[in-house]
Amino acid sequence: MSEAQDFIENTVKSNDVVLFMKGTKDFPQCGFSGLVTQILNYLSIDYTDINVLENDEIREGVKAYSDWPTIPQVYIKGEFIGGADILRDMFETGEIRTLLDTKGIAYSVSEQ
Repeated sequence: MSEAQDFIENTVKSNDVVLFMKGTKDFPQCGFSGLVTQILNYLSIDYTDINVLENDEIREGVKAYSDWPTIPQVYIKGEFIGGADILRDMFETGEIRTLLDTKGIAYSVSEQ
């Protein structure tokens, strides 16, 4: 396993919620990454963000790790959840809250 793959696996397994994204949670650098950060921030979820623009090996490696061709990618308790469209759909239907409850992830709706 490559160093990038080791980093990805360790990050996913040692953090409850991980977002591999373009940019950072404070400064998303694409609309899809921005959408996911808005959802996670709205739910006040504590999450780890990994900027794939800083490392091409991680950017390509996470696509291979999940067998998913696009960024952003969300992992919850080591499980690949999906990208922006999937997370948006889960948020709109309330399925994301059910998943968070099942996984034991704390969240609350921000009043911003």
